[in-house]
Amino acid sequence: MTQEAGRGGGLDGKAVLLAAGLADLAVSTLGTALGTVRGLLRRSDAAELAAEAGDDLMARGRLVLDRYAAVPPAHLEILARHALARKTADDV
Repeated sequence: MTQEAGRGGGLDGKAVLLAAGLADLAVSTLGTALGTVRGLLRRSDAAELAAEAGDDLMARGRLVLDRYAAVPPAHLEILARHALARKTADDV
């Protein structure tokens, strides 16, 4: 792509530049990730590292499920418990 086409700034030209930039970012990120994985595979404690990573992922999963899957108590149920506690306290 020439400089004139890039500067022309038409919508098509901007879309092409954006796509090229995203592709370059994806390729460089993938290259970095592959280099990191290659380095991890060369380590002598790779099995321990993988086990720790698995444990970390399990812990994260538990946290996510606890955060989003737990159903909060019903509002009316909470009010009924407070009223019962007050009634019991007043009777004493």
